[in-house]
Amino acid sequence: MKIYKCSFCGSPIPPGFGITYVKKDGTILRFCSRKCFVSMIKYGRDPRKLAWVRKRLNKLMRAQAPKKAKTAKSK
Repeated sequence: MKIYKCSFCGSPIPPGFGITYVKKDGTILRFCSRKCFVSMIKYGRDPRKLAWVRKRLNKLMRAQAPKKAKTAKSK
Protein backbone atom coordinates (compact mmCIF):
# COMPACT_ATOMS: atom_id res chain seq x y z
CA MET A 1 0.00 0.00 0.00
CA LYS A 2 1.24 3.44 -0.88
CA ILE A 3 1.04 6.46 1.41
CA TYR A 4 0.23 9.56 -0.63
CA LYS A 5 0.85 13.20 0.27
CA CYS A 6 -1.91 15.78 0.48
CA SER A 7 -1.94 18.05 -2.58
CA PHE A 8 -2.66 21.06 -0.39
CA CYS A 9 -0.79 20.77 2.91
CA GLY A 10 1.68 17.95 2.18
CA SER A 11 0.77 15.73 5.11
CA PRO A 12 0.83 11.94 4.61
CA ILE A 13 -2.48 10.19 3.86
CA PRO A 14 -2.74 6.60 5.16
CA PRO A 15 -4.49 4.01 2.95
CA GLY A 16 -8.28 4.19 3.20
CA PHE A 17 -8.40 7.84 4.23
CA GLY A 18 -8.72 11.16 2.47
CA ILE A 19 -10.43 12.47 -0.65
CA THR A 20 -9.37 11.83 -4.25
CA TYR A 21 -10.35 14.49 -6.79
CA VAL A 22 -9.83 14.05 -10.55
CA LYS A 23 -9.79 17.21 -12.66
CA LYS A 24 -11.11 17.38 -16.24
CA ASP A 25 -7.59 17.17 -17.65
CA GLY A 26 -6.95 13.91 -15.76
CA THR A 27 -4.83 15.35 -12.95
CA ILE A 28 -5.34 13.44 -9.70
CA LEU A 29 -5.40 15.50 -6.51
CA ARG A 30 -5.42 13.80 -3.12
CA PHE A 31 -6.46 15.57 0.08
CA CYS A 32 -6.09 14.51 3.71
CA SER A 33 -9.23 16.31 4.91
CA ARG A 34 -12.27 18.20 3.74
CA LYS A 35 -10.64 21.36 5.07
CA CYS A 36 -7.77 20.97 2.56
CA PHE A 37 -10.15 20.01 -0.26
CA VAL A 38 -12.43 23.02 0.17
CA SER A 39 -9.52 25.42 0.68
CA MET A 40 -7.96 24.43 -2.64
CA ILE A 41 -10.91 23.62 -4.91
CA LYS A 42 -13.67 25.95 -3.71
CA TYR A 43 -11.71 28.93 -2.40
CA GLY A 44 -8.48 28.62 -4.42
CA ARG A 45 -6.31 29.44 -1.41
CA ASP A 46 -2.52 29.40 -1.43
CA PRO A 47 -1.22 26.96 1.22
CA ARG A 48 1.94 29.03 1.74
CA LYS A 49 -0.14 31.89 3.15
CA LEU A 50 -2.13 29.86 5.72
CA ALA A 51 -0.82 29.57 9.27
CA TRP A 52 -2.43 26.18 9.97
CA VAL A 53 -0.63 24.60 6.99
CA ARG A 54 2.75 25.95 8.10
CA LYS A 55 2.05 24.71 11.64
CA ARG A 56 1.21 21.21 10.35
CA LEU A 57 4.37 21.11 8.19
CA ASN A 58 6.56 22.20 11.11
CA LYS A 59 5.04 19.47 13.26
CA LEU A 60 5.83 16.86 10.59
CA MET A 61 9.41 18.12 10.22
CA ARG A 62 10.00 17.93 13.98
CA ALA A 63 8.66 14.36 14.09
CA GLN A 64 10.99 13.26 11.27
CA ALA A 65 14.12 14.97 12.63
CA PRO A 66 16.59 12.71 14.44
CA LYS A 67 16.36 13.04 18.19
CA LYS A 68 19.37 14.13 20.22
CA ALA A 69 20.87 11.73 22.72
CA LYS A 70 20.48 12.78 26.33
CA THR A 71 23.67 13.46 28.22
CA ALA A 72 24.20 13.13 31.95
CA LYS A 73 24.44 16.35 33.94
CA SER A 74 27.67 17.00 35.74
CA LYS A 75 27.57 17.79 39.46
